[in-house]
Amino acid sequence: MAITSANQLELLQTAEAVAREKMIDPTLVIEAMEESLSRAAKSRYGSEMDIRVKIDRKTGRATFTRVRTVVEDEELENYQAEMTVEQARQYMAEPNVGDVYTEEVPPVDMGRIAAQSAKQVILQKVREAERDRQYEEFKDRAGTIINGVVKREEYGNVIVDVGRGEGILRRNEKIGREGYRPGDRIRCYIKDVRREARGPQIFLSRTAPEFMAELFKMEVPEIYDGIIEIKAVARDPGSRAKIGVVSYDGSIDPVGACVGMRGSRVQAVVNELQGEKIDIIPWNEDMPTFLVNALQPAEVSKVVLDEDAERIEVVVPDEQLSLAIGRRGQNVRLASQLTGLDIDIMTEEEESQRRQKEFEERTKLFMDTLDLDEFFAQLLVSEGFTNLEEVAYVEQDELLVIDGVDEDTAEELQTRAREHLEEQARKALETARELGAEDSLIEFEGLTPQMVEALAKDGIKTLEDFATCADWELAGGWTTDGGERVKDDGLLEPFDVDLAEAQNMIMTARVMLGWVDPADLEPEASEEDEDAEGGEDGETAGQEEEV
Repeated sequence: MAITSANQLELLQTAEAVAREKMIDPTLVIEAMEESLSRAAKSRYGSEMDIRVKIDRKTGRATFTRVRTVVEDEELENYQAEMTVEQARQYMAEPNVGDVYTEEVPPVDMGRIAAQSAKQVILQKVREAERDRQYEEFKDRAGTIINGVVKREEYGNVIVDVGRGEGILRRNEKIGREGYRPGDRIRCYIKDVRREARGPQIFLSRTAPEFMAELFKMEVPEIYDGIIEIKAVARDPGSRAKIGVVSYDGSIDPVGACVGMRGSRVQAVVNELQGEKIDIIPWNEDMPTFLVNALQPAEVSKVVLDEDAERIEVVVPDEQLSLAIGRRGQNVRLASQLTGLDIDIMTEEEESQRRQKEFEERTKLFMDTLDLDEFFAQLLVSEGFTNLEEVAYVEQDELLVIDGVDEDTAEELQTRAREHLEEQARKALETARELGAEDSLIEFEGLTPQMVEALAKDGIKTLEDFATCADWELAGGWTTDGGERVKDDGLLEPFDVDLAEAQNMIMTARVMLGWVDPADLEPEASEEDEDAEGGEDGETAGQEEEV
């Protein structure tokens, strides 16, 4: 089939029709037609030729041109699409390398195979353009709620018509035992939009915590306006949820605003989430206070926060334990998700037993190491002394406040404590040397003999070995494995070495070994400081000139 004047305008009409149907730019369809015609021409004239087709956007006339590029003699490879400078002189007055010579060639007659191939090219290009348009439309809508219509269900996954595309609601993103039929309307959260080989994929969710937050934003104008902010959301989809809110206007109660008149606002969200019970909790910057609120309706007697370990201990009355934990641990699990902390819940009786055990262990420590009777050792523990170092190096006045302790007794206590510590250090040093610890490590400032012993037992025997350690290897830390936080014990953690101290010691060792330039560790002076110094120097110089 040759492209004659009779069907030239038909090309443009076809392009317009396809563009309208697929809602894409007509130019893209015409470009696809140009490429398909170009391929058909190459199959007629030869695949090595560079045949290009240009369709006039007004008349629909297709122009076929052969393109040849001028190259150096030694670079000539394709005789059909390239020519040397000497050859180009036949067609051009002063040819140069890189010049392009074009000549129009007759239109081709498209046979059945060529026409079918052209059709495939056009369909492929149109499909790619449609995918790009769909991706561009939805990529910025990730993180928002969208309404759609259920098209079908495949292996538990729901395919949703979202307008100019399809989204997928996976089985694990549905609430509980939700079931949908084709034609049902559905509201989902756009969790992610990804460009994949089979086209853009729109992943939907109804279990994401952000879905609940967006629903509240739709129902509560104060949240939409930014007067109230949702700080944290924790969900057990379809069963129960907790949401932490804060108000930036002192006259507005965040909890009351989210609940609404007679619970109308929160009830609208509950209905959308298939009856999911929602606890609305006032946010507090003080994490223990926020946790107490988050564990409602249980009452909390005491909270102990360990910020380094990101753990928190909660003590509740004996009769409140089951309420605090919740059915199948639901209440404490949601409170943990809401605060981002691992929560240990214990009763007042369990906490009392633990404190009693610690009291007995410290009493026995002082009895055995300081040769004290039980009553005197208990006095020390009652005054807050927990280890020998505190007794040995504390100001003597703090010992004198204990009943029955005079200056001679205090001095004797400190002498015994120091002697015991010195003996421990001596034994630790002997053990470290037997294990092969070198003087470079033993004499390193900041490491006690007991620390050197612990390092040597783990194979760290030289300053070079110590300098290659990571800070968490010394101070310990936490990692997440399978969604659970796992404790990594540090070699020097029993000696209360934190991450900052570990980093400082490791860096000091590297400087001593010449691995790090001390100048690299000095903070660079800010531009303002430099300007200020320059200004001062200038003023001084000016004053000297005047003198």
